[in-house]
Amino acid sequence: MSLDLLDSAASGMDAQRAALDVAARNVAAAEAAGPNAEYARAIPDFSVVEDEDGEALVRFEGTHQERGTNVDILTEMIAVMNASRAYESNASLFDTGKQLAEKTIELGRL
Repeated sequence: MSLDLLDSAASGMDAQRAALDVAARNVAAAEAAGPNAEYARAIPDFSVVEDEDGEALVRFEGTHQERGTNVDILTEMIAVMNASRAYESNASLFDTGKQLAEKTIELGRL
């Protein structure tokens, strides 16, 4: 059971890392294009999938372009903050699962 928790948390961390990468690419491309150039914002796409054990995992599927809008630094900073908080939540969940597994092993030794 705790291994399912670890896998789910790890998949969430991977997905949020990808979201951070997308935001960083958006900012870099907008800065390279200059203040008057147009650059369509990339939006990360995620899906929830089940693995062979029926466990729910989050998967980064890629990006799509948000047409008609340019990259806004404030919007990207908010996206970075949201992804960072979600990553931290998943890391905390992973740590809790790891502690649960360690305690279970300790109980088995008694």
